[in-house]
Formats: sequence, structure tokens, C-alpha cells
Amino acid sequence: MLRPQWIGLLLLCLVVAGVFAWLGQWQLGRAIDTDPPPAGITEELKPIDEIVQPGEYLSEPLVGQQVEVTGRFVPGDFLVVASRYNDDVEGYWVTGQLRVGTADGDRIPPTSLAVAIGWAPTADDAAAAVEALDAEARGQTGLELTGRLISDEGPVLPGEDDDPQTMTRMSPAALLGQWSDVDGLDVYRQYLVADETAGGLTEISSPAPEAGSTVNWLNIFYAAEWAIFAGFAFYLWYRLAKDAWEKEVEDVEDAAAEAS
Repeated sequence: MLRPQWIGLLLLCLVVAGVFAWLGQWQLGRAIDTDPPPAGITEELKPIDEIVQPGEYLSEPLVGQQVEVTGRFVPGDFLVVASRYNDDVEGYWVTGQLRVGTADGDRIPPTSLAVAIGWAPTADDAAAAVEALDAEARGQTGLELTGRLISDEGPVLPGEDDDPQTMTRMSPAALLGQWSDVDGLDVYRQYLVADETAGGLTEISSPAPEAGSTVNWLNIFYAAEWAIFAGFAFYLWYRLAKDAWEKEVEDVEDAAAEAS
């Protein structure tokens, strides 16, 4: 172990172990949130533009944030999403395209937000609500909505026996494919669960999000892995040196046996 080549290899192992130790420390730094958002921050009503911009992803602490937005619903773009549960009862959501507005009218460029307006127990009730909402939206100049901002659930491919036209996920990307007048349209990646319903629908149950843990155990697991890797670097050096020493001893014993 005191030979120059093994001392050089030990120095290399020290460098490798130091890198692993730094990586473990970095993972530990990410594992504990030292500045978590205050409790109940999602219940403070804020303008949607203070939370997220069209096309942007919503950061985890802001999922479920209560926001307010002004706009008008686009007639003909009220769509039904199936397999939606409200207090453990399966039913349907009726959704709409809210064309976000300003004091002077629609935004430029035009901007839309998907809104979950309310829940219906049956497909017939949802269809009736669509007709009622479509009639209300014609001639509508603007309204103020409040609700909870939720991240896109993402579209899914239908099963072999499912109707390909039936949506079962609340996905603005999927809704956009069926909306009208979408040329040059900016769209929020999130959707809004409206606080107040319309069209004879039932209000969607949307409780406040639960406070998340300030400890990320996956990062702690990674940090422990890097510590093990650092220790293994020294063990590898020891094992290689010992194997070389044992081979030399074996060669000496073989040579002595041949001489005798």
C-alpha cells in the first residue's frame, strides 16, 4: 500500500469519493425544504396572472391556488368530461372555454382558460346543462369567475371498447382540439374548478390541498446512495492492493516450491 502506484491510486479514490460526497450533500440540500410556503396560502384569492402565465407550468406549491379571472364563455364550446367523481359519486363534468378578457374586451393575443363549471349525475343532465349554458353564453359580454387552479391531468388513449370521442380526463390540451376559433390562441396549461356553478349543475367538490411534507425522502435515499459509493471507492482501492499483494506472495511461494 505504500508503493507509489498504490498511493497514486489512493489519491484518485480520494478525488472520486470527494465528488460522491459533494453529490450526497447536494441531494441532502434538496431533500429538506427550509422555506416551505405558509399554511393556507392557496386559499388567498389572487389574480390568475400573479400565479401563472399562459403556456407556463404551475409549480407544485401553487397547485390548488384560489384565483380570480375575468372573461366570457365561447358559445358552442361547452364539452362534457365523463368518469368524474363528486363526493364518491360518479358523474360528468361540464366544461367551457373561457376567453380571458380585460377592461377593453378580449386579450390580445386571444387567451383561453379551460373551466370545469359543474357536475351532473347523468349524461342527459350534462347534455341539458350544455344547452342551457350555450344559451346563456350568447350575447354575454363578460363575467368574473373565482375558483381553484389545477394542473392538466393529461390526455389518455381510449380503450378498445371505449368511445374515442368520450373524454375521461380534464386536459386543456384535449379540450383545445375540440374548441372553435383557436387560431393564434394562447392557452393556460391549467384548468379552473369554478366556485359557483351555472346551468343547473352541482358545484364540484374541490377541497383545499393538503400541506405537503417538507422532507423529500427520495432525495435522502439518493444522498445515502452517494455515501455508499464514496465508501466503496476506498474499499475498491483496498481490495485491489490486497489482491496484488496476495498474488506476489503466491508467486514467491511458487518460486520457493520450484527451487526445493
